[in-house]
Amino acid sequence: MTHIAVIGAGITGVTTAYALAQRGYSVTVLDRQRYAAMETSFANGGQLSACNAEVWNKLSTVLHGVQWMMRRDAPLLMNPTPSWHKLSWMAEFMREIAHYRQNTVETVRLALKARTALFAMAEAEGIDFDLKTRGILHFYRDRASFEKAHAVNALLREGGLERYAVTPEEIRAIEPTLAGAYAGGYYTPSDATGDIHKFTRGLAAACARKGVRFVHDASVETIAAGEGGYAIGWRRADRPAADPQALQADAVVICAGCASRRFAAMLGDRVNVYPVKGYSITVNLLTPEAQAAAPEVSILDEAAKIVTSRLGDERLRVAGTAEFNGFNRDIRHDRVQPLIDWTREQFPLVDTDRVVAWSGLRPMLPNMLPKVGRGRRKGVFYNTGHGHLGWTLSGATAELLAEAVAAEHAPEAVSLNLAA
Repeated sequence: MTHIAVIGAGITGVTTAYALAQRGYSVTVLDRQRYAAMETSFANGGQLSACNAEVWNKLSTVLHGVQWMMRRDAPLLMNPTPSWHKLSWMAEFMREIAHYRQNTVETVRLALKARTALFAMAEAEGIDFDLKTRGILHFYRDRASFEKAHAVNALLREGGLERYAVTPEEIRAIEPTLAGAYAGGYYTPSDATGDIHKFTRGLAAACARKGVRFVHDASVETIAAGEGGYAIGWRRADRPAADPQALQADAVVICAGCASRRFAAMLGDRVNVYPVKGYSITVNLLTPEAQAAAPEVSILDEAAKIVTSRLGDERLRVAGTAEFNGFNRDIRHDRVQPLIDWTREQFPLVDTDRVVAWSGLRPMLPNMLPKVGRGRRKGVFYNTGHGHLGWTLSGATAELLAEAVAAEHAPEAVSLNLAA
């Protein structure tokens, strides 16, 4: 059997492993963490949100970023310390403003395909991930913002998304727990929410049942072309001084999130992924009163750039912010507090005395589209750079990746050569 090595056990790595295993490949997944889905796939906003497919490549995004640089609680925060990586990414981001419309429509179409694929995976494998299919409600605080959103909605509908405007009264009817005042909103009934960590772990278990091998605590140090494939050198992440290990594969797929840029450089490719930090809080709803006061419908606040997801009866996920600060994973109080304050403002009867904060690094490419497909060398593939839509797009990109592998490597074309 053809042996494929997948680097990364987050949502894109695990969905990729599943798609490859379904096609009859022998698959090994390597990840530096002890378990699957322990980094960006651990506690994101929880939305499967085709309605959030608008790319960020707009002049207004740049202007807001400049205006917000002095505000520590701003929705988008840029560390002014220069680096070549950051500057090159920003320059490419600016060039992609010309492709804003095309990239937004393409992202919507990809998200719709992905939703169908993810639901099919969950049903086939019996994965419980706190799925709620109550839609996503996007609200605007002032009339000007609401009217500007008409153009965005037209692009989303062009991509095939069912999404329609709602009045303040309709907002109340859709989600009665909201306490603020709004000029209007948009509602996407087909979007959904759930727990990405539970989904990814459940799918990883399904992969293992299909014969996928997971090598955890594996810090990949080298990837080199060799006779008949690729040699992957790694060490135990929990014992960095341990003897080096080797794994031989016919092909390699990079699904390593923000580390993908480093691995791509080893393979002669340039994949300009930048780590954009986001924060979330998980509010534990421990009383019947708090549970009744928390929203069932997922919320997206345009002004604050904050989203919510109800995870079962006893948890509310609130997430947002974007921070350009390199590979810094620190959880900062001044970035978490706005999420708590927003929760208290919108849902005043929800207790916030049991809040768990988290931060993660979104792997973003300058055009806001993932890189999916072949690299420069034969046997090298990428499924990475999904940004803030990793879960939303992963079902489709995994299928596209598996098709690209199949076009180059028939599942049973090469005998397995594995040493570890």
